[in-house]
Amino acid sequence: MTPSPGPVVPSERPAPGKRRLFWVFAGPAGLRAGWSIALAYGLFYLFRLVVGTIFVTANLVHEDSQISAGSVALIELIPFLAMIGAGALMAALEQRRLLDFNLAPRRALPHFLLGFAAGFAALSALVGALGMGGWLHFGPAALNGADALRLAALWACAYLLVGCVEEGLFRGYLQFTLTRGLNFWWALTLEIVLCVYAFATARNDAPGVYLVALLGLFPCLALERRAAPRSGFWQAAWVTSTLFGLIHTSNNGENWMGILAAAGIGFVFCVSVRVTGSAWWAIGCHAAWDWSETYFYGTANSGIPAHGHLFSAGPKGNPLLSGGGDGPEGSVLVLGAIALLMACLLVHGRFRSRAEAVAA
Repeated sequence: MTPSPGPVVPSERPAPGKRRLFWVFAGPAGLRAGWSIALAYGLFYLFRLVVGTIFVTANLVHEDSQISAGSVALIELIPFLAMIGAGALMAALEQRRLLDFNLAPRRALPHFLLGFAAGFAALSALVGALGMGGWLHFGPAALNGADALRLAALWACAYLLVGCVEEGLFRGYLQFTLTRGLNFWWALTLEIVLCVYAFATARNDAPGVYLVALLGLFPCLALERRAAPRSGFWQAAWVTSTLFGLIHTSNNGENWMGILAAAGIGFVFCVSVRVTGSAWWAIGCHAAWDWSETYFYGTANSGIPAHGHLFSAGPKGNPLLSGGGDGPEGSVLVLGAIALLMACLLVHGRFRSRAEAVAA
C-alpha cells in the first residue's frame, strides 16, 4: 500500500524577493549600520525640534546678542534631552543598553576627571605659549569673589552639557555604529561626500576639512591592505573626526587651522575610546577645554566670544600664530596642544594597563 502523503508544510524560508529586501535592511548583527544611523539621527532631530519648540514656547530660550553661561546651558539642554530620547529608543530597538554606545560606566568618574585635568593642562599650555610668544595679550581679571565662583559653576554645567552632547553624538553612538558596519571603501565614499559638501558651501575654512580627509587616507588604506583586525574602528574614527571638523565650519570666525584642530582633537577623543573603553575621558577633556578657553582665560572659543569670564585675553599679531578671531585653537601652536593631549592619554592608558595587570 502506498502511504498517503502528509500535509504540505509551507517553507519557512522567505521568498527570494523578501530575502533580498531583508538583506538590504538587516545583516548578521541586526539592522545595518547605515539604517541605524539614519534612524537614530532622524529621531534626534525630531526630538530636538519638539523639545526646542517647548523651550521656545515656555520662553526658556530666546535670541541673545551675547553668549552667556545661562544661555549656553539652556540651549545645550535641548540636544541633550533629544540625544537621550533617541539613544534610549535605538538601544531598545537594537536590544542594547544606552550605556553600550561607548559609555561603559566602569571607572567613568576617574576617566572623566583625568580627561578634565588633561583638557585644562593642554589649553593652559597653549595659552601660555601664545602669551610667551607675544601672540596673546592679557587684560585684568574681569570677575572676583562670589561672581567668579558662580560663573565658574555655571560655565562648568554648560560645557559639561556641550561635552556630553558632542561626545555622545560623535564618539558615542556614531563611532560605535560605524565601527560595526564600515570598511575602507565606505569610509572613503563618506569622506568624498563630506569634502564635496565642504566645497559646495564655499567657506574659507573648508581646506581644513580637505586636509583631515587626506591625512586619514593613507593610514586607513594601509589598514585595509593588511586586513588589520579592528580596522573598522579606525575607519570610523577617520569619518567621525572629519565630520566633527566639518560641523565647526558653521561657526563664525573659524579658520582652516581651527577646523583642522577640531578634527585633530576629535581623533584624540576617538583614541581615548580605544584606550579607556568609553567616551568619559573625552567628555571630561572636551568640557575642560571649552571651560578654560571661554571662562577661565576669556578667549574666543571656535570663533565665538562669550560674556562673563574670569580673565580677558585677545589675539595679537599674525592670525596663523595668534589664532585671530578663532581663538587659541586657530593658532598653528594648537598642534602642540593636541600632541600633549595625546601624550596625556597614552600615559593614562599605560598606567591603566599596569593597574589591571596587577589586579589580575
